[in-house]
Amino acid sequence: MEKIWLSNYQDGVPHDVDPDHYESLDDLFNRSCKRFADKIAYVNFGTEITYKELHKRSLDFAAYLQNELNLKKGDKFAIMLPNLLQYTVALFGAIKAGLTVVNINPLYTPRELLYQVNDACVETILVLENFAKTVQKIMEVSSLQNVIITRLGDLHSKPKRFLMNFINKYIKKNVESYKISNRLGFMETLSKGSCYKFIEIKFKNSDIAFLQYTGGTTGVAKGAILSHRNLLANLAQGAAWIKPTLARGKEIIVTPLPLYHIFSLTANCLTFLHMGAKNILITNPKDIDKFIKELKGIKFSVISGVNTLFNALLSNRKFKTLDFSELKLTLGGGMSVQKSIAERWQKITKCPLLEAYGLTEASPAVSINPVYLKRYNGSIGFPLPSTEITIRDQAGDEVATGKEGELWIKGPQVMDGYWNKEEENNKVFSGSWLKTGDVAYINEEGYIYIVDRIKDMVLVSGFNVYPNEVEEALVSHEYVNEAGVVGVLGDDGNERVIAFVSLSSGSINEGQLRNYCRKNLARYKVPKKIFFLKELPKTSVGKISRKDLKELARNKK
Repeated sequence: MEKIWLSNYQDGVPHDVDPDHYESLDDLFNRSCKRFADKIAYVNFGTEITYKELHKRSLDFAAYLQNELNLKKGDKFAIMLPNLLQYTVALFGAIKAGLTVVNINPLYTPRELLYQVNDACVETILVLENFAKTVQKIMEVSSLQNVIITRLGDLHSKPKRFLMNFINKYIKKNVESYKISNRLGFMETLSKGSCYKFIEIKFKNSDIAFLQYTGGTTGVAKGAILSHRNLLANLAQGAAWIKPTLARGKEIIVTPLPLYHIFSLTANCLTFLHMGAKNILITNPKDIDKFIKELKGIKFSVISGVNTLFNALLSNRKFKTLDFSELKLTLGGGMSVQKSIAERWQKITKCPLLEAYGLTEASPAVSINPVYLKRYNGSIGFPLPSTEITIRDQAGDEVATGKEGELWIKGPQVMDGYWNKEEENNKVFSGSWLKTGDVAYINEEGYIYIVDRIKDMVLVSGFNVYPNEVEEALVSHEYVNEAGVVGVLGDDGNERVIAFVSLSSGSINEGQLRNYCRKNLARYKVPKKIFFLKELPKTSVGKISRKDLKELARNKK
C-alpha cells in the first residue's frame, strides 16, 4: 500500500526513525539518568525520586539480583505490582542485570498466576504484600524459587512508610496472612545490593527485554517476545511524533494506567524516561476522588488513559477544578475512544483527546492521531514512522482505499513471535506481516478507522454487526453512561445482539432505549435485549470486558 499518510505528517515528524539510537533499554536508562540527574523522575503518594536516585537504587537492586540470587542474563524476572516507585526501581534494575521481565497483573487469581509463571519459566518474582497470599498458593507447583516482598510504603520516608504500611495492613486490612519460606524483603535487597559490585552486562538489541502476556489476536494468553530493539523502536516512533509539541526535561505526565500494561509501559514509562519528564504514578485510578486530589495544584502537560477512565473523571464534579492550563496532550488507547467522551473532555480541558492504536504484539503503538488535530475525528490516526500497513480481505488480497478488511502491520516494533507458541505464530504472521485481527479501512488522507475486532463481530442473518457502532449509538443517549455489546447464539443457531448499559442520570426502560436505537441504527443492528447494570465489568486497565458480558448474556438467556 502506498504510504499516502506521509504527506499529512506534522512538520518536524520524520518518515522513518533509527531504532538503534540506543544500544539497549539499559543504555537509554543510563543516558537519561545522567542527562536529567537532578530532575524528578517519578512521584507517588507525594514522594519524589530523582533520576540520579532512581539510577542508584536500580543499580543496587541489580547488584543484589546478580550476587545474592545469582541471576544471569536472560533469566525471567516477574513483577507483580501496581504503580509504585518500587516498580520503576525493580524494572530498571532487572533490565540492568540483563533479565527478561515478565509483567503480571496483581489481581490475577492463583490459576492465572500459575499459568503465566510456569509458561515463562519464572524463578524470581517481586510482589506487593497485598498479593503475597496468591503467590503462596502456587509455590509448590510453580517454577518459582525466589520471592521478594515489598510493602506499600517502601521507598517513602520512615514516618510516612510506617504510617502507610500500618493503615494498609491493619486499618484497611488489605494484607491477607501468608506464609512463604525464605522470602526476601525489598528494602533488604537494596541495602545488601549497595555493598556488592555490579557486573556490567553486554547487550545485543535482539536480547529479549519482556515476555509481555496478552490474550493476543487469537486464543489463550501468550507471551509476546519483545526485544530491546522492539521497545526502543516504538519509543523512537512515539518520541518523534510528539517532539514538535513537547520539550525534553520540561513535561509532567500523569500515569493512571498500570505500568504492567504495555500501553503504559511504553508510552508513559519508557518514552517519557527518554523525555526526562516528571511522571506522576497513580496507584489506584479507580478511586477517582483520590486520583483527582493527587492532581490538585499540579500543572500537568500530558495524560493518557482509556475511554472508561476519561468518562469516570468527567463524571466527577471535582475534575473541573483542576488546572489544565499546561495540558498539551491527552492520549487515549487500549479501547475505542467514544465521540461523546472526546467532546466533553475537550470542552472542559480545552485539549483534544487524541486516539491511538496498538497491540501488545507491536510494543504496542501502531498509529496515533497527529498532535495538530483540533478535534475528535473517530480515527486512530496515521501509521507511525517506519510503520507499514495494509488492509486485506479474507483471501489475503489487498483491498482498495475506503474498503473494509483486516489490518495487517509491519515495522521494527513488531514482536519476534509468541513464546513457545509456534502454531499461534503461524496464525498471526504472513511473512513479515502481523495480522491484527481488527477490521479497518483507510481513507484518502491516510487516516485509519477501526471498525471492530474480527472476533467480536456479530453475524446477524448474514449481516455484520460491529459492537463499537452499537455502543456508540447507545451512549449518545443523554441518560446512558456506558454501554457494552456482545453477540450470543440463540437456540435457533443465529447470533443475537445483546447490550448492557449503565445509566448516568434520568430514567429509561428497555423499550424506550430500543426505540432510540431504531432511530440511529439499521433494524438488524438494534439489540434484541438490553440489560441495565449499576456498573459494567471491566478489565484491570479499565476496558469494558466483553468476555464477562458474554458470560452474563449466556446466563440471562
